[in-house]
Amino acid sequence: MASLKELKGRIASVKSTQKITKAKQMVASAKLRKAQAAAEAARPYAERLERVMASLASKISISDSSPKLLAGTGKDQIHLLIVTSSDRGLCGAFNSNIVKAAKLKARELEAAGKTVLFYLVGRKGRGMIIRDYPKQIVRYFDTTNLKNQGFAEAQAISAELIAMYEKGEFDVAHLFYSKFRSALLQEPVGRQIIPVAIPAGDAVASEAAVEYEPDEEEILAELLPRNVTTQIFGALLENAASEQGASMTAMDNATRNAGDLINRLTIEYNRSRQAAITTELVEIISGAEAL
Repeated sequence: MASLKELKGRIASVKSTQKITKAKQMVASAKLRKAQAAAEAARPYAERLERVMASLASKISISDSSPKLLAGTGKDQIHLLIVTSSDRGLCGAFNSNIVKAAKLKARELEAAGKTVLFYLVGRKGRGMIIRDYPKQIVRYFDTTNLKNQGFAEAQAISAELIAMYEKGEFDVAHLFYSKFRSALLQEPVGRQIIPVAIPAGDAVASEAAVEYEPDEEEILAELLPRNVTTQIFGALLENAASEQGASMTAMDNATRNAGDLINRLTIEYNRSRQAAITTELVEIISGAEAL
């Protein structure tokens, strides 16, 4: 059994930890409101642009002169998995869930005989990917010195991906991130962003016919890179909101667990103290009787 001094020290240590987790929870809660508002505001534009591009891809005739971002490379062999994660911890299973979804897709592609490469955004997902795919990571996008990931970072990532695609370094790109549902629920998502994915069936059949003004090539040359940037920007915003939601939930659970541990240690401390007092009283009484 631990001594009274050890128990007192452990109680003080857990109380200090509880203060930290409570403060972290409050900070995450405050940041969540802003991050959630940004993610929800960007969603309609990103989703609508994606539907428009899917509609275009399903309606126009693909030729050798068509943009590669729309028509593809003509091959489906090399798949690039863009895995976004956070730079900070203390957010529960947020990062591991995204990486798990990416690894599941990687195993599925490799089973089909495809080549899988990784493009990593954020620090926390690196170690988990490196353990299983050390030679298949082609790029890191460092965000450790950024306070917030914004549109400028999305543009930089998009420009690098499009340059790689034009050089033929991959045929298909899939983006993995965590979609914010609520503070308690963040859903890992993986979807194709390069080339434009055409939904199966009649998912875009109801879209109106598109007339180009001034010119089809000029419009697509502007819209296609913008679509890639927009989808990446939306993913970064979703990730930011999901990270804060996961952090708030994890710190709330940690604070509650610390409270339970403090209660158990306090009970143990009181019992030990009572036992020590009883032992001293018995010794005093026994000594008095001996006299």
